Amino acid sequence: MKQLLYGILLLVLINGCGSEDSSKENKLSVKLIANVKPRNVIFILADDHRYDFMGFTGKVPWLKTPNMDRLAHEGAYFRNTFVTTSLCSPSRASILTGLYSHTHAVVDNQAPVPDNLIFFPQYLQEADYQTSFFGKWHMGQDTNEPRPGFNHWESFKGQGEYYNPTLNINGKEVAYKDSTYITDLLTEHAVEWLQNRNKEKPFFLYLSHKAVHAEFAPAKRHRGVYKNEEIFLPPSFRTSDSQVIGKQRINESLSPEVSRKTPLKGEDYYGKGRTPDWQKMQRESWHGVDYMYHGQIDFADFYRRYCETLLGVDESVGTVLDYLDKEGLAESTLVIYMGDNGFSFGEHGLIDKRHFYEESVKVPFLIRCKELFEGGKTMEPMIQNIDVAPTILAAAGIEKPEYFHGQSILPLLQSNQYTWRDKIFYEYYWEYDFPQTPTMHGVRTNRYKLIRYHGIWDTNEFYDLQADPYEMNNLIASSEHQAIIEELTTDIYDWLESTDGMNIPLKRTVKKRFGDHRNQGTY
Repeated sequence: MKQLLYGILLLVLINGCGSEDSSKENKLSVKLIANVKPRNVIFILADDHRYDFMGFTGKVPWLKTPNMDRLAHEGAYFRNTFVTTSLCSPSRASILTGLYSHTHAVVDNQAPVPDNLIFFPQYLQEADYQTSFFGKWHMGQDTNEPRPGFNHWESFKGQGEYYNPTLNINGKEVAYKDSTYITDLLTEHAVEWLQNRNKEKPFFLYLSHKAVHAEFAPAKRHRGVYKNEEIFLPPSFRTSDSQVIGKQRINESLSPEVSRKTPLKGEDYYGKGRTPDWQKMQRESWHGVDYMYHGQIDFADFYRRYCETLLGVDESVGTVLDYLDKEGLAESTLVIYMGDNGFSFGEHGLIDKRHFYEESVKVPFLIRCKELFEGGKTMEPMIQNIDVAPTILAAAGIEKPEYFHGQSILPLLQSNQYTWRDKIFYEYYWEYDFPQTPTMHGVRTNRYKLIRYHGIWDTNEFYDLQADPYEMNNLIASSEHQAIIEELTTDIYDWLESTDGMNIPLKRTVKKRFGDHRNQGTY
């Protein structure tokens, strides 16, 4: 009964705050936190950047990201940062609203944005911040029109283009030619806005990169930088001994700790325990290593091109940090860098994201503000994209709205005694355009992960991440783990009930029954 009442209250809060009949004061009233100095905030979002593809992690020995490394060294690196849905639009909506996907209802890349949603920059505007947005929006409609919450707006339609983009700048279409590269262009315009801002007001800048979304296209200066570097494949790649990648047999190019002298056979091909049928079939699909992008690109080239494209994003971070240094704003400005979702490179035989495996759901999260906390920290608590909005509002001296699902992470950075969540939840809803991945709900603790599938006749998954960090031994049928599986299953349903998530959010979409989905620009 208590959970039902909470769900009703949540709906009233959200719908009441966003109804067309409500006054602006009712919708966007802000309560300031006493004795808190409003900080400037810069939020940099990369697309499809997985959590460990940064130089300082050592995951890819030859990948160099000196500016991300600097941000981690001078600030804090959250090793366990997760998105609630590993897909562009749902994740971006969670960042902007502080809500789970089933509540904000932007459940995939086609779902419309409900009229009653409030984006957190709108609260900043009410607190007299000057706000700006640069880059990829990709929510609700294939349009680049200005959205609520931003005094200055520069964006492009859908996924955009890496070269020679067209931007909507405050309602006016501006086309760029002469091999203009989107990462450089957005960064240049963002710094120009900082230079020309009203220096009497605090500012919020949202720099949202297209990179590193497929199809990867590095800046000309970075093309071929890594063309001769060795590719390290994950132990869960699972292949026969006949497949060759990048002129090397897969078994010879595995990372050193899992290198094998003999072909992978039998149990090694599928892992231990039960392997979901959808995963086996997806190997040979658009999002699987055996027929990735319908055979249009080689895996090794795909891997290297991703890393080369990431170099432009790292340079963008450096440009922003250098500007803050030059203007004397480094200590007083909160800078956050993160990815909108992760990306798989052969784990479980998959590429892309969407699923609840670690490489898909974990993202980089770097944060720095010398006035708020000491740097040089590696943080272990599990945080999520729903925590971005309340964190930024806290730095601005604004109390978070009661209906937010996320929490500010600033107390974690300022105190070792702060109590935090002991589990995170995940959801993904089946997509018409990409039917390879089923609807799923999941929960992860510091040690265990449970994944439950909906609408298919298949096996669920349960992993002991402490003993099995590569998620290769599915323990869903393990008798000794049934108690914890039952407990976590209950946690999933309690979470969904308490946040009004027991009904799958359907949406109005009309799809043509012909044509190639690759041309729809949504992958």
